Amino acid sequence: MNPIVIKFGGYQKPASINNAAARLFGEVLQARLGDRISFQLTGNVLDLGRPSGDLPVMVKNGELSLCYISAVRFTDPVPEFKLLELPFVVRDRPSIHHAFAGEFGDLCRRRMREATAFRLLGLWDNGFRHLTNRVRPIRTPADCHGLRIRTQMSELHGEALRALGFVPIPVDVKEFVEQIAGERFDAQENPLTNTFNFGVHNYHRYITLTGHFFGATVMICNEQHYESWPPEVRDAVEEAARQATALQLDLAAAEDEQILAKFDPRRNEVIHLTDSERAAFVAAVQPVLLKYRRQLDPQLFAWIGQPS
Repeated sequence: MNPIVIKFGGYQKPASINNAAARLFGEVLQARLGDRISFQLTGNVLDLGRPSGDLPVMVKNGELSLCYISAVRFTDPVPEFKLLELPFVVRDRPSIHHAFAGEFGDLCRRRMREATAFRLLGLWDNGFRHLTNRVRPIRTPADCHGLRIRTQMSELHGEALRALGFVPIPVDVKEFVEQIAGERFDAQENPLTNTFNFGVHNYHRYITLTGHFFGATVMICNEQHYESWPPEVRDAVEEAARQATALQLDLAAAEDEQILAKFDPRRNEVIHLTDSERAAFVAAVQPVLLKYRRQLDPQLFAWIGQPS
């Protein structure tokens, strides 16, 4: 009997914590199923000339069985994900990790199955996002004025960053990485792991630890593939996803300090905001936050430890 081929895709370098979790997923599958499956990991589709946004398409058309990708790609079919695009609503990792494992995560899994061709197997930690730029230190919203900033493919992110004074340019990370050395972008925002692993720190001297957004990464599976697998394969996939998710969350919680230690102070200036400086950023985005709070179920905010 030919083995069941399970292909997993990502968009980061081998050393990334997401690819470490994907490798563990494959190792658990292999340990449980042996030669019944053939696991293949394509850790960085950017190396194939594909943008990261192709990953869900590749899963949907069966080119891949699974992938990881930012949750911002799914806010249309799963509006609850907008909660994680709002500025300054996630206060700490323990509360959001608890929400991922609890009722918020359960709701997102149901919504994905109802509205897409995907099964949500895991919610991963895509980190607190911070600002970097090549022009000047950013300590106040006024320092953001007029800077062209690369953003994720998120209208909501664009609104929040525009409220800070930026000129948002939403592009796939592939396009951004290809053009980071040029004049198109003055600034960008990303978790520290991406800022370092994509080499942004080589071009952006200034790193401001705003923590303005918190990102989620979805681990998704082609639903038709999943349903076609025998029960024991589905059980192994679910267990491997649980272990991969636990590893990813643990690694993410430890990684920020590790990345900060890698920046060379001769080349990068890391700016820690005071409480009053951070409060000015929070105040600047309040109109955007209030607009979307009215659109979302108050229960969502309660699940992440925010007052409704």
